[in-house]
Amino acid sequence: MKIVCIGGGPAGLYFAISAKLRDPRRDITVLDRNPRGATYGWGVVYWDDMLDLLYVNDPVSARAVHRISTLWKDQQVRVGHEVAHLGGYGFAAQRAAFLKALTDRATELGVTVHDDRPVRDLDEFADADLIVAADGAGSLTRELGGDHFGTRVDTGANPYIWLGTDTVFDSFVFAFEQTPAGWIWFHSYPSSGSVSTCIVECTEKTWRSLGLDRLDEDDGLRLLEKIFERPLEGGALISQARGEPARWLRFKQVTNRTWRHGNVVLIGDAAHTTHFTIGSGTRLAIIDAVELVRSLDDFPEDLSRALFDFDERARPNLQGIQGVARASMNWYEHADDHLDGRNAVETAYAMANRNSTRPAALNRRFRLEQLPVIRGPQSVLNTVHRWHMAARRGQVPLVPAWHPGPPSPGPRPPRPADTLGVRPAPAEAGTVRPET
Repeated sequence: MKIVCIGGGPAGLYFAISAKLRDPRRDITVLDRNPRGATYGWGVVYWDDMLDLLYVNDPVSARAVHRISTLWKDQQVRVGHEVAHLGGYGFAAQRAAFLKALTDRATELGVTVHDDRPVRDLDEFADADLIVAADGAGSLTRELGGDHFGTRVDTGANPYIWLGTDTVFDSFVFAFEQTPAGWIWFHSYPSSGSVSTCIVECTEKTWRSLGLDRLDEDDGLRLLEKIFERPLEGGALISQARGEPARWLRFKQVTNRTWRHGNVVLIGDAAHTTHFTIGSGTRLAIIDAVELVRSLDDFPEDLSRALFDFDERARPNLQGIQGVARASMNWYEHADDHLDGRNAVETAYAMANRNSTRPAALNRRFRLEQLPVIRGPQSVLNTVHRWHMAARRGQVPLVPAWHPGPPSPGPRPPRPADTLGVRPAPAEAGTVRPET
């Protein structure tokens, strides 16, 4: 099968890796419109469930991703001088390093990767059996399909800007600052040993009142540094990633009535987007890649049926997740209402439960969990959980890994994305025990 994958982000590269692993005879080419190493943004954040998926599907690329990732512990909500804690942990990686790890693995497996290769017309791929559109939320491949995908794009109200900072956090930090113009906030996490990702957001009214719609790049950064001087601990904000200055944006929520048309299939942000406040974009792109390959494997002689299978299983799973993302986006679009008059603990509780209604008893429990005497044991439990997850993946010496076995044969009903079953990679794909 000859496959052309348009887009060199996580979705496209991981699809190429998975497809080549399952059938080395596949002729796969990945076309990335950006030059090698150029990428928008700073970091990606993920949790154990994505790392589990990577280790089950391809231990080699999983180890490469894990090596360039940073562990963050605890989630802090800072409101002025006050700090509240949400607990938990996760992983983050510099986006450029993450893509390089996937590109190197794809190339090693025999995938052809072309950089600086924009695509403007699908006619040049008339000899391809399958075209995978993984070219992002503004997918030109999707647009070339006209109305066949039933695309809808809804624009969020809040301006946001994706920056870096030389303040290296060891926690996931949400910082809210009140200005005469209104509230403005960032969420930040370590991307590498020297830089943290820092996404700044506020309402439209605050943005205009602060003059951020008119200030040039340098003056805008200096103003933000002054506003966030306390949570940034005097650190600097960085606009340019790989030479491209960051721009103020508004989130685009992409939905599609179908993810397939002819021999073209959408995955990743081309198929769906979820607001960055739920931190699931990369994970969902990886799931799309794995599930598309699974459908191709199940129906190797019938491409149309394979794409139908993928569309019917994967697309419904995203509807609920996008609903949660919309609710999260809505909370932040009305953040001034939620923040006024609240301290850090009240803000943290409201933010953590923005997608649900919790009884008052849980509020009292949350307040108790802010006490150091309670947080200490919780931190120990988190460490034990990390060890358990690492052992399950095979990262602990002398402890054998264990993974879900292959799914049973026969028809499979749609299932929640959080419980996707994944076929383990072939033994020859990587048998070296992961590093600790």
